[in-house]
Amino acid sequence: MDKDWWRPVLRPGFARSAAPWRAAGYLLVTGLTGLLLCAGLLVSVVAGGALAVLLVGLPLLAALALVGLPVAAWERRLARFLDGGRVPDPHRVPDRPGLAAWLRLRYRERATWRELGFTALAGFVLWPVDLAVAGCALAVPGYLLATLPLLLLDGEQVNVLKLWQVRSPWVAGLFGLAGLALPPLLAYPVGLVAAARAALVRVLLGPGGQDRRIGELVSSRARLVDAFEAERRRIERDLHDGAQQRLVALRMTLGLARMDAPPEGPLADRLTAAHREAGEVLAELRELINGIHPQVLTDRGLPEACADAADRSPVPVTTRFALSARFPAPVESAGYFAVSEALANVAKHSGASAATVEGRYADGRLTIEVADDGRGGADPGRGTGLTGLADRVAVVHGTLAVSSPPGGPTLVRVDIPCAPTGTGVER
Repeated sequence: MDKDWWRPVLRPGFARSAAPWRAAGYLLVTGLTGLLLCAGLLVSVVAGGALAVLLVGLPLLAALALVGLPVAAWERRLARFLDGGRVPDPHRVPDRPGLAAWLRLRYRERATWRELGFTALAGFVLWPVDLAVAGCALAVPGYLLATLPLLLLDGEQVNVLKLWQVRSPWVAGLFGLAGLALPPLLAYPVGLVAAARAALVRVLLGPGGQDRRIGELVSSRARLVDAFEAERRRIERDLHDGAQQRLVALRMTLGLARMDAPPEGPLADRLTAAHREAGEVLAELRELINGIHPQVLTDRGLPEACADAADRSPVPVTTRFALSARFPAPVESAGYFAVSEALANVAKHSGASAATVEGRYADGRLTIEVADDGRGGADPGRGTGLTGLADRVAVVHGTLAVSSPPGGPTLVRVDIPCAPTGTGVER
């Protein structure tokens, strides 16, 4: 638990702000949620235990292990309502789509069992405390303020909090004044209880220490890759707008000079050779720029960029994409370079006569497959570039799978969880 969780409650002006009311509302909602959760857990456990004799209740008892997931998601949202601080979700994204992969991962995660323990704690221990504190904070001042109106309506007496019998309007007025003075005094204990409960939520339902370190490493790597991508684009832009334009101008100047030079002379031959050399350098520079970051990827999207890479492959490649939307730039970049590296391996190592590139989006995942009819035997550990490609895909939380038995065929599959960002074109 954060050792400074109590500091916001003791800051100046806390009692005059809206924070105490948020704290009381937070405890009221968590108390009512815990009460309902207590009833639901008791009914489910009793029903599952009774039906377990007939084996019907076993799935119900197994499903109870996952009841902490929605409860924890609700608690994280409530903690954010209290102080505005987001509680990160500790769960990982499954490597494969489908319910089976999701269930297998959830049952193996420590976070699932921590959430189940917190659910039991909230359902059987915390909710009476939450309701008691919230009730005192909201009901007691209201009851004291209502003492005088209730006495005037009754005409004889009123029982204040079932402790005092009040018959005098003056005494009832004093209770009303106490009701006005009580909320600022109750603000601090209510705020401390709510802050302590939210801190407990952050400890038990947020990422653990190791998970936080892993998340920080992933975020750091993602920032480095973003910086690298930005630098790549800057270099590509400088080469495209600077060196390439100057080479084009130089080639045109050499062409004009060759036309003005005397024909069949040594000067014409040298100008012709220089003109040809400038053209070759310009072609190489364009290939370099395209390898740094193809402009077609930015302008037209992943299907067109992969089709362009397929056209430049010495092996015949067929592309089929069913993408109706654009995706975040890092995702499209990772997908494009995965296809480029896979096609380069096809040309260098596979001995294939044909290859295919297919892309689709379903269940929140972008899937790209590159297949060839070559000799197979591709091994990511032998320096074919697949290891670096797997690292690039991992930065965007994707996975790379390679199937390449001896004799072929070879299939490289990239799965990247992502959400569309705009309209695209199927190809």
